[in-house]
Amino acid sequence: MSSTASSETPEAKEINLVGNVEMRIALTDTDAKLESILKVYLAPLLLKLASNHLSVRNKTLTGNSSIKLPVAALLKQYKDTNNNLVRYFDLLYIQQGIDRLLLEDRLQLLPVLIQGLAANAAVSATHTASLFNLFLRLLHHLKLPPRGDNEDDKLRAKLGLDSNSQDAEFLAFWIGKLILFPLAPFKITVAQGLSVKDCQFLQLHSKDDIWKPGQPGGLNLIETKVVAAKFLASGAFLELERFIPALLASADLNSRISEIGEDMLKRAAPAISLEDESLIQRLFTLYLGNDNQDGPLPARGPLQIKILSLLCRSTKATTFGSQIIQIIEGSLLPAARPRFGMVSPNQGLESSKVQAQVFSFVNWFTRIGSLKEKNAVAPALVKKLQGYVESQGWPQTTSETSRHNSLESNSRNYAYESIGLLAKACPDTLLEPKLHLLRWLFTSLSCDNSGRDTSTNIEDVLASVLDKFAGDLSAEIEESLTKLLVHQMDLKEGETDERNFKIVRSTRYISLRFANRCLPFHNTKARWIDLLAIGAFADERPEVVEEGKKGLDPHWHENLRPYNASRSTRNHLESVTEKNLPKFEDLIIEFFGDEHNIKEKQLVWREMTSSYGSAISLCRYVLFHQALMSHASRTLAIDANWKKNIDALVTYDENARKDVQQYLLRLPSPIEDALETFFEWVFGAFMTGIPKDIDSIGDCLLELCSLSPEDILGHQAAKVAILKNIILGNHHRSRHTASRVFGILASLDGCPTTVSEHMEVVFLNKIKPWMRAVGSDVHHVHGSVLALAYLLSRQRTRKRQKVWEVKEDEFKFQFVDPTISISWESEFITIILSILDSSGDKELLEAAIEAVDQLSLFAILTPKSIPSPFKAEMVIANLKTRAEIGDEKAVLTLGHFAMQCEESESEDSVITLIIATLYSLYEKRQAELQFAIGAALSCAGSGWESKSLVGVLDVPGSPRSQPRSTTLQEMLTKVLQDCKSTKPALRQGSVIWLLCLVEYCGHLKELQSQLRTCQAVFKSFLSDRDSLNQESASRGLTLVYEKGDKALKDDLVRDLVMSFTGSTSSTGLQGNVSLETELFEPGALPTGDGSVTTYKDIMNLAAEVGDPGLVYRFMSMASNNAIWSSRAAFGRFGLSSILSDSGVNGYLAQNPKLYPALYRYRFDPNANVRAAMNDIWTALVKDPSAVIDANFELIMEDLLKNVLGKEWRVRQASCAAIADLLQGRPLQRYEKYLEKIWELTFKVCDDIKESVRTAAMALARVLTSILTRSLEAESSSTTAGTMLKVVLPLLLSPSGLESGAPEVQVFALKTLLQIIKSSDGKLLRPFLPDLVGRLLGLLSSLEPQAINYIHLNADKYGMTAQQIDDARLSSVRGSPMMEAIERCLDLLDEASMRGLRDSLENAIKTAVGLPSRVGSARVLVSLSTRGNFLFRPYADHFLRLMRRQVLDRNDTISASFAAACGYLARLSSDEELSRLIEHCKKLYYDSDNERHRAISGDIVNSVAKYATDHFAALAQRTLPFIFIAKHDDDHRIRELFAETWNQNVGGSRAVLLYIDEIIMQATPLLDSPRWSIKHTSALAIADVVKSSGTAISTLNAEKIWPALKKAIDGKTWDGKETILEALVSYVKNSSVMTTNQSIADQLQKIFVRESGRNNPTYRPHALSRLGDFIEICEGIDWFPKVYAIVEPVIQDELDENDQMDVDSKSGGPSSRLLSDETLASALKTLLKSISSTSQQLDIDTRLQQSLKLVKKSIAKENRIVEDAILDGEKALFQKLSFYDQMPDNVENTLVEYLPTMFDREHRTEQTRVKAAEAVNAMAAISPRNRRLKTLLAQKISSSLEGERSFSVKQILERAKELINH
Repeated sequence: MSSTASSETPEAKEINLVGNVEMRIALTDTDAKLESILKVYLAPLLLKLASNHLSVRNKTLTGNSSIKLPVAALLKQYKDTNNNLVRYFDLLYIQQGIDRLLLEDRLQLLPVLIQGLAANAAVSATHTASLFNLFLRLLHHLKLPPRGDNEDDKLRAKLGLDSNSQDAEFLAFWIGKLILFPLAPFKITVAQGLSVKDCQFLQLHSKDDIWKPGQPGGLNLIETKVVAAKFLASGAFLELERFIPALLASADLNSRISEIGEDMLKRAAPAISLEDESLIQRLFTLYLGNDNQDGPLPARGPLQIKILSLLCRSTKATTFGSQIIQIIEGSLLPAARPRFGMVSPNQGLESSKVQAQVFSFVNWFTRIGSLKEKNAVAPALVKKLQGYVESQGWPQTTSETSRHNSLESNSRNYAYESIGLLAKACPDTLLEPKLHLLRWLFTSLSCDNSGRDTSTNIEDVLASVLDKFAGDLSAEIEESLTKLLVHQMDLKEGETDERNFKIVRSTRYISLRFANRCLPFHNTKARWIDLLAIGAFADERPEVVEEGKKGLDPHWHENLRPYNASRSTRNHLESVTEKNLPKFEDLIIEFFGDEHNIKEKQLVWREMTSSYGSAISLCRYVLFHQALMSHASRTLAIDANWKKNIDALVTYDENARKDVQQYLLRLPSPIEDALETFFEWVFGAFMTGIPKDIDSIGDCLLELCSLSPEDILGHQAAKVAILKNIILGNHHRSRHTASRVFGILASLDGCPTTVSEHMEVVFLNKIKPWMRAVGSDVHHVHGSVLALAYLLSRQRTRKRQKVWEVKEDEFKFQFVDPTISISWESEFITIILSILDSSGDKELLEAAIEAVDQLSLFAILTPKSIPSPFKAEMVIANLKTRAEIGDEKAVLTLGHFAMQCEESESEDSVITLIIATLYSLYEKRQAELQFAIGAALSCAGSGWESKSLVGVLDVPGSPRSQPRSTTLQEMLTKVLQDCKSTKPALRQGSVIWLLCLVEYCGHLKELQSQLRTCQAVFKSFLSDRDSLNQESASRGLTLVYEKGDKALKDDLVRDLVMSFTGSTSSTGLQGNVSLETELFEPGALPTGDGSVTTYKDIMNLAAEVGDPGLVYRFMSMASNNAIWSSRAAFGRFGLSSILSDSGVNGYLAQNPKLYPALYRYRFDPNANVRAAMNDIWTALVKDPSAVIDANFELIMEDLLKNVLGKEWRVRQASCAAIADLLQGRPLQRYEKYLEKIWELTFKVCDDIKESVRTAAMALARVLTSILTRSLEAESSSTTAGTMLKVVLPLLLSPSGLESGAPEVQVFALKTLLQIIKSSDGKLLRPFLPDLVGRLLGLLSSLEPQAINYIHLNADKYGMTAQQIDDARLSSVRGSPMMEAIERCLDLLDEASMRGLRDSLENAIKTAVGLPSRVGSARVLVSLSTRGNFLFRPYADHFLRLMRRQVLDRNDTISASFAAACGYLARLSSDEELSRLIEHCKKLYYDSDNERHRAISGDIVNSVAKYATDHFAALAQRTLPFIFIAKHDDDHRIRELFAETWNQNVGGSRAVLLYIDEIIMQATPLLDSPRWSIKHTSALAIADVVKSSGTAISTLNAEKIWPALKKAIDGKTWDGKETILEALVSYVKNSSVMTTNQSIADQLQKIFVRESGRNNPTYRPHALSRLGDFIEICEGIDWFPKVYAIVEPVIQDELDENDQMDVDSKSGGPSSRLLSDETLASALKTLLKSISSTSQQLDIDTRLQQSLKLVKKSIAKENRIVEDAILDGEKALFQKLSFYDQMPDNVENTLVEYLPTMFDREHRTEQTRVKAAEAVNAMAAISPRNRRLKTLLAQKISSSLEGERSFSVKQILERAKELINH
């Protein structure tokens, strides 16, 4: 045998082995034996499938489906072998056998199954898919430990995932894919986020029934996803592994999955780096999908939103340029990416949300992305975004629908915004020669009709990119931009542009901003744009006009321009120089045109008259600037005072005027032509008389006339005649200007003689009748006087020109007087002197004074030339009269007249009289008048040498004045002497006059010799209290310094230094100062208990330092009190540089105690003290930052010491100083003081002084701001944590939230809320438990006390307590504290959750007020919903706690806790929920407090509403209780339980499902000692009967009967009639009356018993139900019993008919109504009881008895009774139809009764209808009874004749037919 065996081939041996195994299997006779054999042989047998011999491999094995297979061995073998065929069959048997194993055996396979999955996937995707499917099948049975439990922490190791993280990553990856897999009734080939291979994997490669739960091995997809998500959330995975799947789950549409995903995502986020390139790549891939046909589709909308929100937090994401472009294409332009179009919604809320998030990502990219990335991607992104906007219709939307679609409108706005951000981030998209994008944006703004929000967005976009054009633009770009802006300025709303787009809004404002900020000032077209803005449109917006005016100012223009990097560091004065100004000739050509386009410009200007003034003004300033800068030594900065400086130079500076004249005299041809054009336009504009700018235009014309050369003026001289209209016009100032221009031009040789002579005659004729002038004639006289005065003076001056002769190389000149005098001169002078002397008209006097002034200036009117009878004294007297009333012109005229007076020592001389007159005006306390006196004195003392006359000479020539030798010196001596006067008015006048003399005559020797004296006088006025005197003195010192020589300047500086340093050699500037020296006017510095008036407060500074020597230093430094009360000295003389020398610094370095006190005084409450101390600080401290840093501790300690000082000023200053000291300094600098600062701040917030409290609150806000900024910017640093550790305990301490001061409480609360809002969870978590508890308590303690008062007295205010509680509840829900609590709950982790348990429990137990208690309930709700995973372990505990809390006496609080029970039930165990339901039952059934029944209903309703799944699981135990309770007699309780019942059952028949439980619970309750429970149970039993339908089974009928009988037994109660109705239904719908004689007998007794009850309310119902019962129970003779019951009742009711009707006390029916209903029910039941089964004789007797009672009742004439009788008659006659021939006695009874039936004609129609129906029933039995028939027919016919109702007639006709039948 051995040889035979050995000779066998390997193939034969294998076949034999297989055969032997098959034989063993075949010989088994039981399943148990088969299982044991398979356990040993199946796995080795399957190994033979790997044999090399086909015959061996062909062996097969079949088995019984009930036999357990060795799955563990097969699985191990699968893992160990590499043969695919073996693996295939291993898997086949594993799949067949795994469901046959016991649950614990299956779960033991899970670690083996998971092991090596990742490696296996690389070998065979098909096999791995099957294994993953097996894993999912097992996962349904895996019970996961609670999150955070020790078992959860060990789960990863238990499953073997800790040793092979690749398997964990594999599982997490495919769980994520599973979550993406959609539920569909068909085979999925590709899906969102899933490729073809992914779908095949999840469907086991096209296995159809894998996701069909009804098929073998089929799984429920939704449940599998939920189970897989929960497994993913367990400790089996690391945060990094589950991040992506968690993200996918959080975006799932199923809330069960998304809630788990959100929780996982929240936990995983801290462990994930969003700067991981591979992670970001996965997110982009997930979002975009793959364009390959077999690749995954893009993600769903919700997932896209989630992904984008993550990308918006990743800097790395901004480096994926191509992917960003693809996102834009896919989300905004699905047509560009077809696979996006397959999944992306084209419209709707989801699409809008995705697009909004896309735009947010673009925003993130532009802010965070590198410049390189932005330059690479931005142009393409801008194109895509433009395409998106254009796809909606551009520039105008295509339809009204899209225009009014808010979602589309929002997306459009976002698109524009994103374009702006990209363009701003990448200027290359804007700065291209054609400016395509900018043009596109401007077109969008002007034509987009999407709405106001869109236009605002576009305008914001344009504004945001504006600064990108602010640099130095290339010539091509500048030209394109200029043309674009000019074009935009020309567009008008309502018209169409060049592309035929309708203009819907103006772009002028933004165009103007571009012009002013992007184009240089020398760009003349940009300035033309400004003019268009000012005057092109009459209804232009004010901001456009204002912007246009700013653009015409070079300084404003430069400030408006944004400074980019290349311009930000340059010096402003260097940046705004002459090169920035346009050339005058270029401006003229642009504004007014040249020979080529002047006519076009004229047409344009006709519509822009309001821009005339602005255009002329700019040209004027540019012209004068060019002229002034022609002098090489002059610099003229273009700053804020540029225009003022030019005006001052041209008006008052003699040299400057000469420079301008010389420049205009030597103009090159182009500029000269431009000047002539400008002159013509100015002249024309002035003649046009534009009201708005006439004055400025006239001034410009006058300047041109006075400064221009004669050859240019000559061209305009011939036009003087047209000035007549303005000279004689109504505009006062224009008359002045035109008259002076007339005088200049008409005095020219180029002016035609005929024109000038004609004008002279016209004007003279207008003047002559001056005495009769009224109205407009006064204007004519006024203008004519001025014109002739200016003409006469200018003609005389021009004819006295200098004639030069050359002799011996020297220039000499002589005056040539005219030989011919003007003929009308004497007459004219006489007239004006007459007006001056005798006219009372103000306007004529003004003209006369001006004429006298001009004629005096130019030596035409002198004391000697005054015609008789007038004298110089008279002129002086008239002028003095005008001067005394404040006429400055009269004062100046006195000075000018004095110029022509000869010098004389006589006191009676004219000049002496004039000067004395001027001196006498010092009492007039008008500053302007005193300055006019000063100018007049300078003219009187120096003639034309006075600088005050610089602007007066407007024609060539040298007017003469009388020579002076002593007048000026005498005048100066007197003024200096008067400056020492004790008269305040004279002192003030004198110092002003001295200032004028120095200013106007300072160049003369008389003044030069007295400058030192003037300096001393001016310095003495620095101590004057009058601010005008101080300012005058200050200005005077400046002039002295300017006009003096070097020695004088040095002396002045030396004197100043001596005055401030206390040198004994000083000239006395410092004065004497004591503690009582007054610094301020009394009351100027109120302190609350007086006012500061002495130098004492300043000296206290030195005293606080503790160094007496410092007192003398400050005394010398501030010896003149004016230095402290007026800042002139500091501002003008550089005191700071003097005081900050090395000596002072050295002294301070040795005395650092000065700094704290001085620093504090800088914040003194008084503005003057504060200003003085700031000046001292600035002077003493050269480097404030370094000094403060060096002395920080000293300063801080001093401030903390004084913040609680005795003086309120010190406390207030300390608060302000601390606030200033802390800002901008690192925490480490003041960390050790932080706690004390906060504590003291809280104390000072409760200061008695309001201003101190205000300062303390300001400090508190600073502290809060520092803290919140630290929390926001450095949430992970130790700085923020350190501050929180200090601040939070203090806020929660008695110094903070528990403080007795309301202000402190409010501040502490606001600070706390801000901290919670700004803090990172990691920093705040240690404090969360205590915070939540304290905040809950504060909800009540911070509630206004008035609320409690109103609650207690609600009825006084027309409210209920419940309404107030509802309002309080609403305020709690919207409270900022509640928001803070919710924020705290969001930051919880497992550790802080454990701490919160005790804190929250304590808050719930100890809280008293409604806000705190309802807030606690809301916290439980939030934890149960938003933090369910963290809170689940504690849900049972708090649910138990709620049982006591819901019993609160306040209904609102009770309802809130009841609602919290519902939410807690979501997370609680079934056992605890069962205990809660039992507790509710106990509350309802056993409690003596009726409110507890309502509370029970609230709890059950909340559980059913908020924990539906758990509630459904306990339905068998809960719904019967709810069914019983929904019959409560209290309406609110009944509604609560009824709502719960209706929401959880389907229809009324559902009660049959719980009939046993209901009866079981209700029956014992019928014996309850509490009537409410007993009645509720009885009503529930009745409802069971009614809800059982029309066919109650015998079984159910027998179940119901004991309870129903028990319910009906006993005395009557309100609502018992419902039980009777149920009893009738019970009899009607069941067969008990025929099948159960015992029950039938009992029913008869019950109905008879109940109908005999005497309760007046119950009796009608009982009698009616007896009648119903009689109808049902046929074959029983009821009449004797019924008659015995009802006859006494009817008799009683009839006898009581006259009793008074009394209303029911309980609100029920009245006594009369009850009586009627009782009678009606009795009669109806009586008639029903006459049965057809009775003997004929009995019927007659019964009819008579019954109808007798009926007749008596009819007499009552009650509708209710009659209706009941008629119904009974009808039923009775129908019963009598059994007679073939009615017995005579019966017929006789009916015949006798018949008339009664027809006595109802006067009744209502409804009653007559019922009567007719009863007659109809009688007619049916009458044909067989002759007498009845005859009488009935007669009655019917008679009734028909008088009947009005058609319905009644119709019934009677039918009755008639029945009779005749």
